[in-house]
Amino acid sequence: MNAASLSPWLRPALTGLLRQRGHAWLLQGPSGLGQYELALAMAAAWLCEQPAEAKQDGACGHCASCHAIQVRTHADLCVLMPEVAMQELGWPLDEKSQSDIDDKKRKPSREIRVEAMRDAVAFAQRTSARGLGKVVLVYPAERMNHITANALLKTLEEPAGDVRFVLASEAAWQLLPTIRSRCLGFALPWPAEGEAIEWMEAQGVPPADAAAFLRAAGGRPSDALRLAASGRPAKAWRLMPKAVARGDVAAVADQAPAQVIAALQKICHDLLATSVGAAPRFFEPDDLPAAPSVRSLARWSRSLGQSARTAEHPFNPGLMVEALVSEARSTLNSAASNP
Repeated sequence: MNAASLSPWLRPALTGLLRQRGHAWLLQGPSGLGQYELALAMAAAWLCEQPAEAKQDGACGHCASCHAIQVRTHADLCVLMPEVAMQELGWPLDEKSQSDIDDKKRKPSREIRVEAMRDAVAFAQRTSARGLGKVVLVYPAERMNHITANALLKTLEEPAGDVRFVLASEAAWQLLPTIRSRCLGFALPWPAEGEAIEWMEAQGVPPADAAAFLRAAGGRPSDALRLAASGRPAKAWRLMPKAVARGDVAAVADQAPAQVIAALQKICHDLLATSVGAAPRFFEPDDLPAAPSVRSLARWSRSLGQSARTAEHPFNPGLMVEALVSEARSTLNSAASNP
């Protein structure tokens, strides 16, 4: 990935990062700002075969090294991700892991597996294949459990040879303090609304929908683009709050429990905001139902948080969604004066 393919708000960040020294970086910020894209652009620039002065603004995108990254075969780049993320982003799994998943022996992991981390530590100790150093990219870094993080810690503190690390996180507070302390931190910039909408339109999102999806994503452009690519029209998002207040399961029936919980949490957030005189973030004020008491909303928020813990492994997804909508209807139709 070269600088030209990056989102416009990330290009100055890439230039600034490449002009600094350091063997380990932690790119952090809320989801949807481009942590993975920036991390991959840094790795590509470090490994690019162009002269150093020619790649201070990013990789060339044309040399053999850049091509190897594009086709996911670079011998000096080790990518550590949960297997579900590897599959989503087109990175190949090792032969044994792919075979186990193909044979239904297990499902793709949602955490970074300790076996993969041990392979990465061994990778860091090997000699560079192309002679331009090695890079370990970890994303999302918060998906390392304590065992996996501790396996990385020693190598991160005392790297062997010419290896560099770039960790990208959407929840950096979940990382071990010892991991954070061994990295140079960088907070991703938020784009201006107009800049984000213009970028979404360039990705093929109709102008009338770009602003609505950006609002639905809380101003996070990459998340907004995923919402636009989901096939659900922007109008369906605007109608959702009042639909679930009526108990209409059909308004969210095509979504997984985790997605439904995320949407309900946004409704709850905006109603809490309006209850104390603040502006809603994810919905237009006219799209929201009347707010119940703050106490009712607080109880609902805690309940949604508890449901989120099992959302990825529900016993029955359909029943879970029905229960979530039923709870939303009960909360949103309670009298504002209820204790």
